[in-house]
Amino acid sequence: MKILVTGGAGFIGSHVVDAYLEAGHQVVIIDDLSTGKKENLNPKAKFHRMDLLDDKVQQLLQDEHIEVVNHHAAQIKVKASLEDPYFDVKVNVLGSVLLLDLCRRAGVKKFIYASSGGAQYGEMAKEPFPETHPSRPFSVYGASKYSVELYADVFAQNFGLEYVILRYANVYGPRQDALGEGGVVAIFTHCMLHGGDFAIFGDGYNLRDYVYVKDLARANLLALDYPHNDVFNIGTGVGTTTNELFDVLAKATGHTRPPRKTVARLGDLKKSVLDPSKAKRLLKWEPRYDLQAGLKETVEYYKQS
Repeated sequence: MKILVTGGAGFIGSHVVDAYLEAGHQVVIIDDLSTGKKENLNPKAKFHRMDLLDDKVQQLLQDEHIEVVNHHAAQIKVKASLEDPYFDVKVNVLGSVLLLDLCRRAGVKKFIYASSGGAQYGEMAKEPFPETHPSRPFSVYGASKYSVELYADVFAQNFGLEYVILRYANVYGPRQDALGEGGVVAIFTHCMLHGGDFAIFGDGYNLRDYVYVKDLARANLLALDYPHNDVFNIGTGVGTTTNELFDVLAKATGHTRPPRKTVARLGDLKKSVLDPSKAKRLLKWEPRYDLQAGLKETVEYYKQS
């Protein structure tokens, strides 16, 4: 299968590329390298440095005979989306809708979209969140992610473009840097290993669902053959407080200093845990890594990098 991965030089996108290549698929990457890194690029994939709004994207889709588009390119900072809503909408909404339109013009069969779980559900009324939980985004980022899900369904109804939407929990693992809410694992680990200064925002009791990036990549692989238009939570269903995360990482890295705490960030949710039971039932996906196993691999990666 010929697959285009947008954002394929990024933290998550590069792992998705690796999973596709290991399964025997052909992969083309587009990434403007604004946040992605050249060292993340798999040499077996064909790379084009370009922006989603580049007028060459449609020609690329046609020339490469792309069958599936996996869309990971995005503005991913919750705080930045509140500080500059227009930029967030330009990248995440306008860029994505343009890509959907180019897909239907180029005859692409399927659109796999990396969405957000916690950022769009809002504050937790039911724990953990099922896919049927009402969406009430707490940030511009969450609203932009949810809106693209609606556009994907419109394109399916009108033009027959198939889609699978994957709503991610907080993703962590090798190659992650300090971007996005989930970057707390990378920030903590790097600072614990190298003596940098860092802080826990708020009281440390915010509850999050941390999913390992290799598990996430496998969900994207399974989505290729899923025969229906559908939406799935990709998380563990297990909540971990920031204080608990700190303790596990401190033990894994040998860090002994207590955490410094500061004021909570604008847009931060108190609780965000996703129910993955639908993905287990229909997509035949479930996480293989618990938090301890995933963090162990992550810490080993940062020790060597």
